[in-house]
Amino acid sequence: MKLAALFASAALALATPMAAHAQLTKEYQQLQEFGDVLDHAATAPDFVGLAVAVVKDGRVALMRTYGVREAGGTEKVTPDTVFRIASLSKGFAGTLAVMEQHDGKLNLQTPVTTIVPEFKLKRPADAARVTLEDVLAQRTGLPPYAYDNLLEAGTAPSAILSEYARVKQTCAPGECFTYQNVAFNMIATAIEKATGRTYAAEVQSRIFTPLGMKTASIGLTQLKSTGNWARPHKRVGQQNWISTPVTDWYYRVPAAGGINASINDLSKWLVAQMGLRPDVIPVAALNEAHRKRISTPPETARQRSLKTPVTETSYGLGWRNYQYAGHPVITHSGSVEGYIAQIAWVPETKSGIVILSNTRGARAARIVPAWLDYELGLTKTDWFKMDELTTASGAPATASGE
Repeated sequence: MKLAALFASAALALATPMAAHAQLTKEYQQLQEFGDVLDHAATAPDFVGLAVAVVKDGRVALMRTYGVREAGGTEKVTPDTVFRIASLSKGFAGTLAVMEQHDGKLNLQTPVTTIVPEFKLKRPADAARVTLEDVLAQRTGLPPYAYDNLLEAGTAPSAILSEYARVKQTCAPGECFTYQNVAFNMIATAIEKATGRTYAAEVQSRIFTPLGMKTASIGLTQLKSTGNWARPHKRVGQQNWISTPVTDWYYRVPAAGGINASINDLSKWLVAQMGLRPDVIPVAALNEAHRKRISTPPETARQRSLKTPVTETSYGLGWRNYQYAGHPVITHSGSVEGYIAQIAWVPETKSGIVILSNTRGARAARIVPAWLDYELGLTKTDWFKMDELTTASGAPATASGE
């Protein structure tokens, strides 16, 4: 999509006031410069296929797709190519849960054990205290990623919930942030019992269909049935990627990591999350989903190690909140074997970005801070380090979470 085509009519309109014209020209230049940086970054050996979109004031201002759906193949990534979005799925779950609460079908203060009696903790009284809000806000008190290893070994999620009775808790429920996948998925059971429909059907009916997310789905079969989907890849050696079979572990916890979507789909989701589709998602529901529930010191420390200008981080209901160079940014990332996905936006400018990659090269995670340099007018940082192209920059090897 050409930036010039997007802005031409507005930029040339004679009735446009000079100040507005100057601002539009500045925004056009910033996007063009970011697009040039992105084009260059996409040539790094971190990528096989990549899709990026920037949304501004409710419309797509920039969209780029690069590479191919499978290493060694010729089928190019397009705006409708479907990727796994991993933990970006959590934002859908948090938003949908609040929508159900606004409709009177769900109460997020409900103790989760009244809905999912399989859930146990070492101290039964603590298990009884955990609410649906605690589940969505990652405040269960379990150690981070509790028993994801069992999920990846084939244990049923319902059986894992009972196994938590053997785990030493990190803290009492509600007192600390500990990121979860299996436990987080209890919200799917709650939504199913509240609505009488499967979680996938409810997400389709309440979010995918009304937002026009035509290629979005939940599940491994649905991913493959699209025909236009990006294969996951693992790295072999320093620069080579080979396709690898899709694992279904995190499809078994759909609220935590089960959604598939294209960059076109996620652009529409981003518009809605910025409050510009109140006909589908009320602004009051968005505010409730995004609102800070608990501080996340581990994420603050991680951002400090990455040298981003983040000074504070917290978690809402399936969403992260950053203070980024003095500006609020709402975001989430996802990583599952062979895929990376990211979403972020600046509420005060109604600008955001979504990113999909079918490799787990670390340069994908640097696209958001590179974009924020331009969006927020910050001093430009060499995030991609394109002078270090002898090897692909590796992402963490863990398959789960972020």
